[in-house]
Amino acid sequence: MITNDLAALYRSEFPLFEKLTYVNSCSHGALANSVKAAFGTYISTLEEKGSAWNDWVTQQEILRKLIAQFLSAKSEEIAITTSASAGVNALATALNFSGKRNKIITTNNEFPTMGQIWHAQESRGAKVVHIPSNADLTVDTQSLINAIDEETLLVAIAHVCYRNGVRTDIQPIIEAAHKMGALVVLDAYQSVGSLSLNVNEINADFIVGGLQKYMLAVPGVGFMYARQSTTSALIPTVTGWFAAEDIFAMKIDSYQPAQHARRFENGTPNVAPLYPATAALEFMLKVGILNIEKYVAEIHSEIRDGITKIGGKVVTPANPEYHGSLLAVASKDEHAHVAALEEIGIVTSCRDGNVRISPHFYNNQDDVKKVIDGFTKTSALLRT
Repeated sequence: MITNDLAALYRSEFPLFEKLTYVNSCSHGALANSVKAAFGTYISTLEEKGSAWNDWVTQQEILRKLIAQFLSAKSEEIAITTSASAGVNALATALNFSGKRNKIITTNNEFPTMGQIWHAQESRGAKVVHIPSNADLTVDTQSLINAIDEETLLVAIAHVCYRNGVRTDIQPIIEAAHKMGALVVLDAYQSVGSLSLNVNEINADFIVGGLQKYMLAVPGVGFMYARQSTTSALIPTVTGWFAAEDIFAMKIDSYQPAQHARRFENGTPNVAPLYPATAALEFMLKVGILNIEKYVAEIHSEIRDGITKIGGKVVTPANPEYHGSLLAVASKDEHAHVAALEEIGIVTSCRDGNVRISPHFYNNQDDVKKVIDGFTKTSALLRT
């Protein structure tokens, strides 16, 4: 039974649930009233001031501080990007692959961004090594650690796999990488907002993510945490005026990058989404990530039990140490399955032969029942 019912406290802020059973936060968070209203704040800056650059720059700094607070980081260690890809691309241009250390080690559980960006660096001398997953879809941690050597420049790992919800045991990997003098970039897009993330405990050199999923914001705003003590010497060659030490100096005869993480930013930020992103972060901080993590774990467990009882196969590992809040159910035809569920008012998504169910703190016991009933009605599509 679900305890500390967060949905009872906050569900009324999400009008979507008046129409649908929404369990697709791994694709996009449900829209809160306060997040929607924040768009109006941006529009008012245009109506009242026309070009409100001071307002917009201030808004970006407010958001930076909120992201830092959420991650237990320093605000100067946070770059505001348009996507996780933008942050990783900026990082890639700051790396030198011409020396002995030119190896990128990654896994088969990564989002396409990670694989594609690192393979794009092969023309610059990078050597990309993929570590195959175990039979249970988890990362083969020991094989990955064994692959880290003196030639390793960077280890790129996802915290939670977008295809199946598998959670990687990141600490031994990060420790092994640092022991060999390699940097670590962690893709936290599928964990931020659903799992507690403290950068001081994780100890990765870079953490990238975005705000449109479990963080309740909208597309167009991402972030990159850059640990000042280990990354300050890295200067990206992809840049823009918002990456300069003084964005209003308007220099064209030289480049003076910001001394902190802002050097990984680019040109004019995606201003409009900064406002709903700020409202979303304020909402998430009010609910509390530890409350969310505990609550969603209970919902996750109930849905898993219900799917299993009707003969379904949950490919996401049952051990809570090896899964995020995304739960993947094996399907004979995942696209048809998602469509069939949508026909009865249940919104999910799919990847890699699985239907993805991703509850959040706004989902309640009634949603759990509807999801299980929906899979019961569509049981002919279950792959066992």
